[in-house]
Amino acid sequence: MIVALSMAEICSSYPTSGGLYYWSAKLAGPRWAPFASWITGWFNIVGQWAVTTSVDYSLAQLIQVIILLSTGGKNGGGYEASKYVVIAFHGGILFLHGVINSLPISLLSFLGQLAAIWNVLGVFVLMIVIPSVATERASAKFVFTHFNAENGEGINSKPYIFLLGLLMSQYTLTGFDASAHMTEETKDADRNGPKGIISAVGISIVVGWGYILGITFAVTDILYLLSEDNDAGGYAIAQVFYQAFKKRYGHGTGGIICLVIVAVAIFFCGMSSVTSNSRMAYAFSRDGAMPLSSLWHKVNKQEVPIYAVWLSVFISFCMALTSLGSIVAFEAMVSIATIGLYIAYAFPIFLRVTLARKHFVSGPFNLGRYGVVVGWVAVLWVLTISVLFSLPVSYPITIKTLNYTPVAVGCLLILVVSYWLISGRRWFKGPITNI
Repeated sequence: MIVALSMAEICSSYPTSGGLYYWSAKLAGPRWAPFASWITGWFNIVGQWAVTTSVDYSLAQLIQVIILLSTGGKNGGGYEASKYVVIAFHGGILFLHGVINSLPISLLSFLGQLAAIWNVLGVFVLMIVIPSVATERASAKFVFTHFNAENGEGINSKPYIFLLGLLMSQYTLTGFDASAHMTEETKDADRNGPKGIISAVGISIVVGWGYILGITFAVTDILYLLSEDNDAGGYAIAQVFYQAFKKRYGHGTGGIICLVIVAVAIFFCGMSSVTSNSRMAYAFSRDGAMPLSSLWHKVNKQEVPIYAVWLSVFISFCMALTSLGSIVAFEAMVSIATIGLYIAYAFPIFLRVTLARKHFVSGPFNLGRYGVVVGWVAVLWVLTISVLFSLPVSYPITIKTLNYTPVAVGCLLILVVSYWLISGRRWFKGPITNI
């Protein structure tokens, strides 16, 4: 929330499609503007592509589990899709998202509102239905005080498990820069952009917490949920839903319907991810930062950056292909989603509290005299999580269990800086000023 507050303050001052990298250029001053916007822009766009990849790939996996449970479950001879079928699902989902994002902005806006309603209503339905249906409910003592340290990963330290567990909530609370990328298509952007950023985080915290609570009350045997021998093949959340209905009614159909509610919500999430990606690619190429820039910032008659939409779809599909070779490589790629994006979030905030501290002109939404303090807390938080999420997630460390996040983020940094030194610094002058 503190990162979001700092970003909202900057967004109010500079409401443009480029979002983060435009802010970096403005806050760094003329001398450092090209380099600052280059680093921020590339981390932002690659992080966004990784988000789209992970969202749509997780939907493909969920569809596979829904099919498995609908055909009898793992213990009832259900159909287990291979990794090639999952990647085909992923491609199909991305294709649908490409088609939807090629529609005029008015239709996309309607779908965005529908998504918001679906998410909130869906969560409330699941929060109430799952614990109500479950025949065995966990006690409040178990829900609020039990700390599960049995994980088969060789890690028993509770503080360490807690810190690693932050990755899940941190990953969930990414992508709130989407409001900034849509500001050129938003009325009163200097007020509504910041509102979008803050409410995205605020609503997610409250509703997400309620959702987790509701589901946790339906959990009694943690180890069985994580076991690959259960009906859902170790997909814990699906097993919770399925088991709750199966134990009460003798079949898990209701649980499968609940999973479909979640699947539709993830579908909407992927749809908005592609929207945000395409606007970022459009703005970044409008300023000439990407190869073949002249192509990606073309818009069609409906003012949609059509080539940027399909570029985002194509790259997200290519990133998921790594899952065929090694799930470890795929997980490293996805970790860029959280760390890459948060580095891109922190960079303009860092410039706001250092180089631009004296000359920052705030917009209608501002934090007043607390702006600098909140900014520093946000920067330090991002530094902390970048270290935390690079730590090993299981012991002993082998090639298969090594956390490749620092390798993935390091390679991205080396590529971006090398591209700048070899070529970018000669021709990239930072964002082109708009009238």
